[in-house]
Amino acid sequence: MNIWKTSVTIKQINERGEGLFSDLLGIRFTELGNDYLLAEITLQQKHKQPLGIMNGGVSCAIAETVGSTAANYAVDLTTQYCVGLDINTNHIRPATSGILTAKAYPHHIGRTTQVWAIEIKDEQNRLISINRLTMAVKDR
Repeated sequence: MNIWKTSVTIKQINERGEGLFSDLLGIRFTELGNDYLLAEITLQQKHKQPLGIMNGGVSCAIAETVGSTAANYAVDLTTQYCVGLDINTNHIRPATSGILTAKAYPHHIGRTTQVWAIEIKDEQNRLISINRLTMAVKDR
């Protein structure tokens, strides 16, 4: 089942974030499935905390970026938009290098709220963090 209400391409999603926070972090959207959105980030020194592992806030920022992007294409952007209400991040294992992949998929797409799961994994497909993002659906 296709959940997207606004037609979009990966190229358009990436262009939408140019010069914004997602661009600053280095997030690149890579795949749009019928019911999920994938993005990648190459872990850099600027993403780490003094212990040499990825700062936990970066996991949260990745999840918020990928989940909220997905949420906004799951509504008709000509009449509605989505904003974050709550995010919860559980750090499972530390990340120190390589490419991380974030997959956002919905638990609930409702009339006034959406709930998204975002899993961040490393190149060995090991879970780095699990995230739950609640979005408010607003009328324009």
